[in-house]
Amino acid sequence: MTLELSELATYGIAYLSLLFGAAWLTDQGWIPRKITSHPLVYTLALGVYASAWAFYGAVGMAHQYGFVFLAYYLGICGAFLLAPVLLSPILRITRDYQLGSLADLFAFRFRSSAAGALTTFMMLLAMLPLVAMQIQAVADSIHILAREGSPEQLAFGFCIIITLFTMAFGTRRISSREKHHGLVFAIAIESVVKVVALLVLGGVILFQIFGGPQELQEWLLQNREALSSLRMSLDDGPWRTMLLIFFAAAIVMPDMFHMTFTENQNTRSLNSASWGLPLYLLLMSLPVPLILWGGLMLPAATTPEYYALGIGLELQSPLLTLLVYIGAMSASSGVIIVTTLALSAMVVNHLILPVYQPPSSINIYRWLSWTKRALIATMILAAYGFYRMLEAELDLATIAVVSFVACLQFLPGVLSTIYWTHANRRGFLSGLIAGSLVWFITMLIPLVLVDDVFTIFGWTFELQETNWHGSALISLSVNILVLVVVSLLSESSPEEKNAANSCSIQMLGRPSRRSLLASSPREFQERLSRPLGAYTAQREVFQALKDLNMPLDEKRPYALRRLRDRIEANLSGLMGPSVSRDIINRYLPYGHDNAGVADINYVESQVEEYQYRLTGLAAELDTLRRYHRQTLQNLPMAICSLGVDGEIMMWNNAMTDVTGIASSATVGSRLSSLPEPWRDLLVGFVSEKGEPRDRRQIIIDGQPRTLNIHKAHLGSAGGTVLMIEDQTDSFLLEQKLIHSERLASIGQLAAGVAHEIGNPVTGVDCLAQELRSFAQDDDTKEIAEQILEQTKRIAKILHSLINFAHKGQSSDELSVESVSLSRCTSEASSLLELNKQNRGIRFINNCGPDDFIIGDGQKITQILINLLSNARDASPDNSIITINTSASEHTITLDVTDQGCGISEDNQKRLFEPFFTTKEAGKGTGLGMALVYSIVEEHFGTIVVHSPVNKEKGTGTRISVSLPRHLAELDTEVKTPQDAIELV
Repeated sequence: MTLELSELATYGIAYLSLLFGAAWLTDQGWIPRKITSHPLVYTLALGVYASAWAFYGAVGMAHQYGFVFLAYYLGICGAFLLAPVLLSPILRITRDYQLGSLADLFAFRFRSSAAGALTTFMMLLAMLPLVAMQIQAVADSIHILAREGSPEQLAFGFCIIITLFTMAFGTRRISSREKHHGLVFAIAIESVVKVVALLVLGGVILFQIFGGPQELQEWLLQNREALSSLRMSLDDGPWRTMLLIFFAAAIVMPDMFHMTFTENQNTRSLNSASWGLPLYLLLMSLPVPLILWGGLMLPAATTPEYYALGIGLELQSPLLTLLVYIGAMSASSGVIIVTTLALSAMVVNHLILPVYQPPSSINIYRWLSWTKRALIATMILAAYGFYRMLEAELDLATIAVVSFVACLQFLPGVLSTIYWTHANRRGFLSGLIAGSLVWFITMLIPLVLVDDVFTIFGWTFELQETNWHGSALISLSVNILVLVVVSLLSESSPEEKNAANSCSIQMLGRPSRRSLLASSPREFQERLSRPLGAYTAQREVFQALKDLNMPLDEKRPYALRRLRDRIEANLSGLMGPSVSRDIINRYLPYGHDNAGVADINYVESQVEEYQYRLTGLAAELDTLRRYHRQTLQNLPMAICSLGVDGEIMMWNNAMTDVTGIASSATVGSRLSSLPEPWRDLLVGFVSEKGEPRDRRQIIIDGQPRTLNIHKAHLGSAGGTVLMIEDQTDSFLLEQKLIHSERLASIGQLAAGVAHEIGNPVTGVDCLAQELRSFAQDDDTKEIAEQILEQTKRIAKILHSLINFAHKGQSSDELSVESVSLSRCTSEASSLLELNKQNRGIRFINNCGPDDFIIGDGQKITQILINLLSNARDASPDNSIITINTSASEHTITLDVTDQGCGISEDNQKRLFEPFFTTKEAGKGTGLGMALVYSIVEEHFGTIVVHSPVNKEKGTGTRISVSLPRHLAELDTEVKTPQDAIELV
């Protein structure tokens, strides 16, 4: 049975178009992201490892080595079972620093563009045989099924088709954070097709050829040589070497590295893949012995490698044959697509960009896209040329083994990246060159020469199935030995040591806390526009700001350092770590200050990230660190620590409460960037060389604050600790005590002054009496009466002042009478209107004529004089001050309302404090309202301030004084205001 060539081509192109359609729909968002980002899709995408080897090479190896073929599956299973200690650290590094390939990883770890370039060059040589094997597998498959055309022509046609599809798959979108969601989903579908094809073929062999498990058992018993050869090979074959090379392939091969690390969307997906991929490969391996035994039983008219196709042909089953063909072509296509995509990025980043960088005037994303397309076509054609060079004279397993052994040379570098910080670039480059040279001489050249014997310096090399594993072990041993010896004998640079610490799973990076010459993201953008162009620079800066959730006006030094690192990481994913590092170091350089000072904030963030991975003593130390840090954060005293350059390293909760500035806005910034008044206060105090403790007063929100500030130097650690105590309340208590002492002294002074004033007042009183006695006209007598009345008031005031000074109150001699508020108001306003500087202010007396209170009329008049005087001083010119009364059953409320500027809430709280005044110096004593409050209390009344009265304009003040009402029926029993209250 044969199939038409056109039919095979149609089915192949249709299948590849189906995969491309799935990728396109995924990138367009037609397939929900919750499906494409599912761990199952990621696990299936890792099935790209199962290339044409899984269909053809594994059967050929089983025929040649027996059960050793399982090493192809067990090696990668071992790598993924060790994911927590092997793959997860690499995934962390690639995600943190946007490393898209193995060459990126080595260039970053060893801080060497040569490391990336050599890795890229060696990987191109290593993958050339593997890609050629995929081309040969597809060409041979078509030739076996169609029996038309030469394998070379068929291979060339396949190369053209797969080149177009590879360009369509992976180079449509280029960015610094490139994720090919569509490609991953398409490769996952391809993995499903492969396993279904193999399982269906295995089922057909088991139940149709052998008739079931029982019949298969009988056939194996009758053909013991088939089973015995498998068992013998397991003991004698090179299975240990195979396990090693396939173990390394799971980590370092470009297709596996790309799918495992670069296309990983969620770190938790790797945990699922650590058991999901071994399960998938188990299903892939189950049909292999059945295919071998089925081909031997029929027998199939093909070599053992192509028994999978031969069985379908022998059974005359076009459907089964097409399914196997599609599965094998799918496996080959998947490897070619992913491998060439990964290699094209490596070549651009490490061989082209270090030599030639596109001008900033062009769109770098478009340039990269077309460059990668050209490289993909070149690599596939180079693989085709290599296939033509081999002339299809070697089996697939032998060709693939050469690639796998070459990839084995990168394993020491990977392990030293995460586990050995002493490895350096000289050791890595020397070891890779030495091991690769052994591989090149003992395996690649004999592969190209095929049956010819290669001799050099008297040593003869020939690639045979019995000696390739020896070459693999020798090349790896030489690689490791040279790496270790050269690394121990040579010194690593500081930059390389820092990168080694960043990559090691046992250490944390300690970058220096250095200041950047650029001071804002906008300046970042301006500087980067020189090498990248304005569009690319703006896009990369904005992307980094978005990644870090930072504003465009960010200016904190710590934040700018993180932004610089993020831009470098993003550019690393776009252009490779070597080129991105050169661009960043050149256009966003650090200053030369604090080169040796560790960035504590960065270390702190790293420790937070690693807290759940720490064990043993490290975990205990981390617990102690957290305890001390929490203690500092929750201390009631405000504390902040400064670096030697003035950068704020810590800002505790109390400091946030005192200053009103959140720690997130201060940590990592300079002390000089704080808002006023804190900048001048703290910067000035730190720079002073005087005492380490001082008391300062500042104004915050219009209110005075009293602070005790302490500072302490950290000695060898460098930097300063500032401590702030808010002593405002204590200072106010202290001031009140001073006021009390001042009042006591003023009371003593007032007693003396009152006594001295009393003598001339007595003289005035005597003269007034004589004037009244000798006066002949009524006007003079009336004036004399007024003088006598005012001298009585003066005498009462002096008497109250003396009592207040001696006893602290004046209620001992409080006269109780029925007092008319209307009369007291008229008297007080009349006295105030005598002032020539009245400014046209009018007093409107609206007090009810029947509103009488119980109290001392002279003191009530004193209350009104103070209230009306303050209202006059606060009112604008030609305004009106109204005095109203309102009576209730037992009290009368007196309201004094002005049209002034009002009294703030803060001033209302202090309005009745002695010596508190808002007037200018010399225009007020601050005792008037305190005296009013004292008199109101003596009358057992209350006083309330309402301000502003006009809410819309925010003007006017109303002071309400409530006093006991006079009741006529209680006159005989009332002696004091308290009596009136008790009788009521």
